[in-house]
Amino acid sequence: MALKSYKPTSPARRGLILVDRSSLWKGKPVKALTEGKRKTGGRNNKGHVTSRGIAGGHKQRYRYIDFKRRKFDAPATVERLEYDPNRTAFIALITYEDGEQAYILAPQRLAVGDTVIAAEKCDVKPGNAMKLSQMPIGTIIHNIELKPGKGGQIARSAGTYAQLVGRDRGMVIVRLNSGEQRYVLGTCMGTVGAVSNPDNANQNFAKAGRTRWKGRRPLTRGVAKNPVDHPHGGGEGRTSGGRHPVTPWGKPTKGARTRKNKQTDRMIIRSRHAKKKR
Repeated sequence: MALKSYKPTSPARRGLILVDRSSLWKGKPVKALTEGKRKTGGRNNKGHVTSRGIAGGHKQRYRYIDFKRRKFDAPATVERLEYDPNRTAFIALITYEDGEQAYILAPQRLAVGDTVIAAEKCDVKPGNAMKLSQMPIGTIIHNIELKPGKGGQIARSAGTYAQLVGRDRGMVIVRLNSGEQRYVLGTCMGTVGAVSNPDNANQNFAKAGRTRWKGRRPLTRGVAKNPVDHPHGGGEGRTSGGRHPVTPWGKPTKGARTRKNKQTDRMIIRSRHAKKKR
């Protein structure tokens, strides 16, 4: 998909750059594969704001995506590519030979009429899913499981991918976009190819209103608040916020390490924070 820039016929159009979605399906999604979606406004069941910056936004329907790809040895044809308001990537509607339909994440270079299949071992072709242990070393993959049968969790956003770089002790070594290298069980599933819509990050929405349509409210800087409202608040004149930037609840931020998931440390071979070799 290419980017589309607009002539400055109004202030809202000046600088506007969007992804060209003219080749996507223009109708409604398959109703049986969708569900109504209620907005929370960032509030929990007590009405308290637990996620700041959420409000408004266009009404959406959730599309059920098949992240598991466990219907083995059943070829499916790509009916159409669709926009999904719930994610940055595009999705593909596939139809199996028995008539069953499903949505999957659309990889790059997947076109209408293509055939995809999920199996323990199959051709290395965009959209095909197989067990990681059966993939050739060097394969570009996405929608990677961390637990067999749980469904893909890694590399699902627009333009993302990982690379299978080795095998060891019944596991495979996967290099992620962040530079991290980690072990993943060979019995986990992965899908060949990189996720569609790589130009998503290059869009320029040109006005605050377009972000509000997405359901995101503006966030006030901590240094612009009072001391009662934020650790960076207060002070005479304009201040920088102090030497140690923190969240409103005092947790270090802007680069400070806060990760505490020690259970998976043994699976990480090379941290994403390790200095890259030149």
